[in-house]
Amino acid sequence: MAHDRFGNLTGWDLEGFHSGGDTEAWRRLGAHVVTVHDDERGELSGTRFAVWAPNAQRVQVMGDFNWWQADEMELIPGTGVWGIWKEGVGAGAKYKFKVQGADGNWHEKVDPYAFRAETPPYNASIVHTTHHEWAPGEDAWLSHRAETDPYHRPMSIYEVHLGSWRKTMDYRQLAQALPEYVSWMGFTHVELMPVMSHPLEASWGYQVTGYYAPDERLGSPDDLKVLIEALHAAGIGVILDWVPGHFPKDDWALGRFDGTALYEHADPRQGEQPDWGTYVFNYGRNEVKSFLVSNALYWVSEFHIDALRVDAVASMLYLDYSRAEGEWIPNRFGGRENLEAIDFLRYVNKHLYERQPGVMMIAEESTSFSGVTAPVHEGGLGFGFKWNMGWMNDSLEYLKLDPIYRQYHHNDLTFAMVYAYSENFILPISHDEVVHGKGSMVDKIPQDDWRKFATLRTFYSFMWSFPGKQLLFMGQEFGQRAEWDESKGLEWWVDGMHWHKGLRDLIRELNLLQAQVPPLYLHDHEPEGFRWINANDWMANTYSWLRFGQDGDMVACIANFSPEPYVAYGLRVPRAGVWREILNTNDARWDGDGDHLNGARLAVPRDDGDAEVVVSVPPMAAVWLRYDPDADEQHLSQG
Repeated sequence: MAHDRFGNLTGWDLEGFHSGGDTEAWRRLGAHVVTVHDDERGELSGTRFAVWAPNAQRVQVMGDFNWWQADEMELIPGTGVWGIWKEGVGAGAKYKFKVQGADGNWHEKVDPYAFRAETPPYNASIVHTTHHEWAPGEDAWLSHRAETDPYHRPMSIYEVHLGSWRKTMDYRQLAQALPEYVSWMGFTHVELMPVMSHPLEASWGYQVTGYYAPDERLGSPDDLKVLIEALHAAGIGVILDWVPGHFPKDDWALGRFDGTALYEHADPRQGEQPDWGTYVFNYGRNEVKSFLVSNALYWVSEFHIDALRVDAVASMLYLDYSRAEGEWIPNRFGGRENLEAIDFLRYVNKHLYERQPGVMMIAEESTSFSGVTAPVHEGGLGFGFKWNMGWMNDSLEYLKLDPIYRQYHHNDLTFAMVYAYSENFILPISHDEVVHGKGSMVDKIPQDDWRKFATLRTFYSFMWSFPGKQLLFMGQEFGQRAEWDESKGLEWWVDGMHWHKGLRDLIRELNLLQAQVPPLYLHDHEPEGFRWINANDWMANTYSWLRFGQDGDMVACIANFSPEPYVAYGLRVPRAGVWREILNTNDARWDGDGDHLNGARLAVPRDDGDAEVVVSVPPMAAVWLRYDPDADEQHLSQG
């Protein structure tokens, strides 16, 4: 043998992959430019191709380096992995695997571990070697992230579909525009809808065909790193949507990869997701676990992603998810829980939290499954945060009502406090709520523009002062009227218009105020941070509550979802003295009419030890008052 025909890859290197313990499987499988030693010619450069296909009869690699013919690959003994090293093949080469399945049929397949893929509708994999050198500031960012406590800091998330935020912008152009805008708006994080390679733009990235390859529509993997680096330089954390729950059935991708159900279950009662027409990963197979846990670590370590938001967790947890009786197989105890998926989620969460200091794992989970954000060692799933889908659904149903009917649904906005501390919640208004006939946030609200935008200002103020972190989908910050359409992009031309500009400027103010006022974030996940003042004023469609910080720092919040003003609304507060208005959504700055502003108000003692402050509450508006222990009470009046 003149040189290593497998490009320095051995069966020993793949033991972890087969045991489910290889958390960096991308370093071994896929296409890698490597140098091998030839006894006669010395060091030779080429690309090593390796692919797992244990039930294939033959596997070939074909590409632009061999005129798309075929080179036979060989089984690495005892591994089920086929390998070949091709001299002279370097970065930029396009390739596919040609797999003859156990049934004798041939299929062209893309590389499951490809780092780069062609722009759809083309789908060849591309040999890729990164040339991006992270700026010195990245080390400081990662060090800061490792020391940050996300639970006791402000977190407001701007959810973005990169392909339509500013239509026609690529990763490098976005690197100039997106960090500046997000920073100016005061958001702490962006959440990127999946950037993994996907064939259909209308899937928004949730039907992934290349788990390790960023979407080539907007640029190369190194271009994406430029965007992430720019966001970090602006102080913005990057959350990436991750889809380990299911994958599409395109015959050139993961499905039936070697002619058998390799990545998925063979039985459709376990291996297919009827809602989306997709395959479900086989979480009990060690090589699949290695593939997925490695993928999670890949985005965090190689792209410096700060958090993964795991999509459709409920579909992973339950064997009967969206299935009728007889269409699912119970677990070994006769239950509906997917024990293998639960073990996998605990494994990946535990590994990432231990391996990457400061990383966050976020669950999009819509059921009452217990312990989603409890630590693994306490029997939980080990996520850091969970989307509060119940709060979201209840809130949006309330907003759709004509104000005269809201009094009969008052508990829609109070019920979330019953379970507010059962998990570490994020309050999401996501892309899913403004598509497919659901209407934009503006269109959900009945009656005229004054009521629509005043109600939205009130609701967002309610959301930003309610326990939990906040997430808002792009375009909703300036009140886009149309449903989001990924093919058209956002309606940026309205963001400077009346109503729209006021709403956008209010969102900015909410973010800036939250960062400056610890009671609005410090105890988001702890009961001592919240207390109702009056949760039961249903006849007035009004809610009032307190948020607490440290050392007596507190804010009283009022939200009036009625079109009626309340010029002398009494609030029972813990301290007598000065309470100073820090937010009034009826302020002219936010396109309100400027009436019913409060300035500073004096709370007078009550016989029971509390105090009462009387405020003027505008119609369809929110008011925040912060206790000011240093104010001079002698110069204040009740007026």
